[in-house]
Amino acid sequence: MKTQRRVSAAVVALLLGGSGIAMGAAPARAAETAFTVKCVPPAGGGSPVEGETTAKIEAPASAKVGDEVDVSWETVKPASNNTDLMDIPQDSVQPTGWITVGGGGGELKVVGEKKNPPIPKKAPMRMSTMKGKLKLTKAGKITLTPGKYEVAVTFSFGTFVTKCAPTGSVGAGATIDVSAGSGSGGSTSGGGSTSGGSTGGSTSGGTSGGGGGQTDFPGKPVEVSFDCGPVVPGGIKTPVTISAKKNGGAYDLTVKTAKGAMASPMALPAGALKPSMNVKLGGADSGTVKVAGPANAEPIPDKAPVSLSDMTGTYKPGKSGKVTLSPDQLTIDVTMAPGATPINVPCKAASSGVSLELDTTAQPGGSGSPSTTGSTTGSTDNTTGNLAETGARDAGGIRALALIAGTVVLLGAAVFTFTPWRRLRGTR
Repeated sequence: MKTQRRVSAAVVALLLGGSGIAMGAAPARAAETAFTVKCVPPAGGGSPVEGETTAKIEAPASAKVGDEVDVSWETVKPASNNTDLMDIPQDSVQPTGWITVGGGGGELKVVGEKKNPPIPKKAPMRMSTMKGKLKLTKAGKITLTPGKYEVAVTFSFGTFVTKCAPTGSVGAGATIDVSAGSGSGGSTSGGGSTSGGSTGGSTSGGTSGGGGGQTDFPGKPVEVSFDCGPVVPGGIKTPVTISAKKNGGAYDLTVKTAKGAMASPMALPAGALKPSMNVKLGGADSGTVKVAGPANAEPIPDKAPVSLSDMTGTYKPGKSGKVTLSPDQLTIDVTMAPGATPINVPCKAASSGVSLELDTTAQPGGSGSPSTTGSTTGSTDNTTGNLAETGARDAGGIRALALIAGTVVLLGAAVFTFTPWRRLRGTR
């Protein structure tokens, strides 16, 4: 019995000792803060809406200089409910937020998993906890304050992003007491933070990159309004993202537009729509870079969502320094039948913004490409159509008929009918 008591006492002592060790480490500290945000729905989704959200920021209560700590942002109360238009499917909502780091630490980008239960119509939005890592490089009290955030919802017909930003002051969500350590001096830094850029569909800002050993430079979506004249009444409004991948001294560009933001009023054959775009250079360099995408590989059924293919091209810097890249003129070549002369639909960027900034080094022979997009042959204006060029012999008559039919579709009803995203925005 005495032996049993001694063993039990030893076990208790070990447990207490272990508990003491665990308690010696800084426990996580979390605090909730409520603030009002203004949210801008995707392109065509109508006017911005306002609502109150509650965020819980969690981080260690204390740490040392040189530590890399985990920081999380949990949305306790969303700013809005799902709309009454459609259910949101499981694992389709992905939030991204930016936490302001006090003491001149900039912003910490936190990202959540695309993980959520099914969200019925009018039900509160459900988002995963956003997480990130913060490198501490300066002693003192570091406050963490929630700021702007984005919510991307993916349906079978495309992904749509709502952007929200605080409209007033926001209280700190957590504070880290950072003591001096062996880490190097400097400001507190957050992994994955972005510079520039704005929320709510603004036409300014963009992500930056180009230095160090980085090779991939993702851009920031910017809302662009394209004026296509009478061919597309009302024009096209869509987010456009320009991303780059370093390839030697040059950059391979990829330009993406919103997926499924348009609906076809009639069946379109494979190969009917071929997009291209001018990317405008600014800052240290000037000119444009042409990017182009393949035509649709599959036929598009009547009233089905229409997505333009991703457009690619190469930018070879002509100057050294910080260069901005912005979406410019979009051109869609429409071919209604195999062998028909394409109808060239130019769409001028009435409003745009910086999607990406690169820190470049000039290359021999580098600069922007000529500012022309679309097909180099068979292009037409919006009124005459140059139908005489198709001829009338052999298959020429069939081609002319196909082109006339295509012109009637374009001028009479337009190729695209735009989805009324106004009702997709959150309720107040």
